[in-house]
Amino acid sequence: MQRNRHRSGQKVPRGYLRSQHGWYSKGFMPVLSAPILTQFAADIFIAAGVPAGRAGTAAHSLIASNLRGVDSHGLQLLPYYIEQILCGEMDPNAEGQVVSESGSCLVFDAQNALGQSVGETCCGHAIRLASANGVGIVVSRESNHFGAAAWWAQKMRAAGQIGLVFCNASPIVPPWQGREGRIGTNPICMSVPGPWLLDMATTTVAAGKIFKAFINGKDEIPAGWAFDSQGVPTTDTKAAYNKGMLMPLGGYKGSGLGLMVEILCSVLSGGAMANEVGGIRIRGRHNRCSQCFIAIDIARFMPVEEFTGRVEQLVHLMKGTPTAPGYDEVMVAGDPEWRTEAERLRDGIPVEQGNWDLLVKTAERLSVAVPAAG
Repeated sequence: MQRNRHRSGQKVPRGYLRSQHGWYSKGFMPVLSAPILTQFAADIFIAAGVPAGRAGTAAHSLIASNLRGVDSHGLQLLPYYIEQILCGEMDPNAEGQVVSESGSCLVFDAQNALGQSVGETCCGHAIRLASANGVGIVVSRESNHFGAAAWWAQKMRAAGQIGLVFCNASPIVPPWQGREGRIGTNPICMSVPGPWLLDMATTTVAAGKIFKAFINGKDEIPAGWAFDSQGVPTTDTKAAYNKGMLMPLGGYKGSGLGLMVEILCSVLSGGAMANEVGGIRIRGRHNRCSQCFIAIDIARFMPVEEFTGRVEQLVHLMKGTPTAPGYDEVMVAGDPEWRTEAERLRDGIPVEQGNWDLLVKTAERLSVAVPAAG
């Protein structure tokens, strides 16, 4: 683990460590096992009025992100979900309904339901439609934050299908050369049978990394993550958090990808677009985000086993590439997360102190027992 300077020569900001899995803050972290944290999260959801089955689904999706090291989409989200529910801005009992189904295409009105409940339903439809037609495309509107897109794309992978998942988000990203937020981090995810899994924001980092830095009292964030409220690049955590904005990935290219996701989700579903969307940290309005789930039946092209073998061959070709100076291996999408998952299943999940304090506060508010943290 590099402590002062990354291999690229980039200075590591104060309060952070850099490893192959990303930026980590220094200091004490409570550590708990995945089963304990999953039950803790489910208990909090249930106490807030979420039906037990949906509470379990949501809890598992969040902890799965923590296991993979994607803490921005793990338990950190739970206090904000609960605040939405208690403020009446999300309906934990809503089920949503199918608006239309034609061939391999389906439109779903989420009716302000819990995002993970929407994801579970829409994934099921996409898998069903792909099995029947070769491809299944489901778009949902009037939904809520559904955690990490990878959780849903991997469900399609488990069904022997290629899974593509997209969603729009809070308008905290300006279009290229603009200085006001119009679209969200608008992630792109693709999961396939085989050792490759892409799950990325169309911004340099996910918004949750900014919030995590702020929650845990970090003064600085790495350069290239965010703008301040005037559209000026900043490394000041407070400036980024307080009405700041995220940088598009690769400048105009990331801006274009973000708008592509917006079209697939909100335009195609008939849902709220751009700055009509709310957010989990915005009180007084519904989230109204949209999602897109695409499943492709591999068996229509070749046996799944043959496809998996070809993916493995392709990955092997990538990893067999000579390494650049300063690196000792070539990794592909999914590698860092799978390694972190193996470590955290064995050693437990670390939760930064600021995040843990918010979880404890939320649990106490709902009279939920707090597990002992190591």
